[in-house]
Amino acid sequence: MRLLIVEDERRLAASLAKGLTAEGFAVDVVHDGLEGLHRAGEGAYDLVLLDIMLPGMNGYRVCGALRAAGNDVPILMLTAKDGEYDEAEGLDTGADDYLTKPFSYVVLVARVKALLRRRGGGGSPVLSVGDLRMDTAARRVHRGEEEVVLTVKEFSVLEQLAVRAGDVVSKAEILEHVWDFAYDGDPNIIEVYVSALRRKLGAERIQTVRGAGYRLVAG
Repeated sequence: MRLLIVEDERRLAASLAKGLTAEGFAVDVVHDGLEGLHRAGEGAYDLVLLDIMLPGMNGYRVCGALRAAGNDVPILMLTAKDGEYDEAEGLDTGADDYLTKPFSYVVLVARVKALLRRRGGGGSPVLSVGDLRMDTAARRVHRGEEEVVLTVKEFSVLEQLAVRAGDVVSKAEILEHVWDFAYDGDPNIIEVYVSALRRKLGAERIQTVRGAGYRLVAG
């Protein structure tokens, strides 16, 4: 899952990005409302964390502009302001949820995951491909009755393949959702993680489609 943080408090933004990356998300950060609007409008984001008091354009206007353009990305608004009027204004512009600073990081993560589940239609957080089961909420993987221990990045790569099981997923699509926009390293790093997944899950699980990407099959 790929998240965008639009927050001008740089220390807070960096802290949130570090924590959410550790949770397995790919995270992009911008510090200006106009840049946030531009990035959210062109990027394939699963959720936007949007501060209200921003330079360039405030969060209310950013949210309103995204909704007016037909962008339905889930938006969690962050603000130091408090009061029913502010919350009502934020939600009236199309925000999906609202969190007042200072907030608990645990609460933030819970709200993010709840919005992502809602975006997915409230379905089960468990993905099944043959005898392979991924609990995306608990971040646990089982092959049959045996639990398979994966690193955060391995889990995220597998998740991208599992949500589109049977389809070919390109390296570019995996990079976009598992790493962030600033990643400028070798895209072949994905091969390292795919090789690790094959060792842990069985080589037959992940097929290479030459020139196109990878496909997760039931095995």
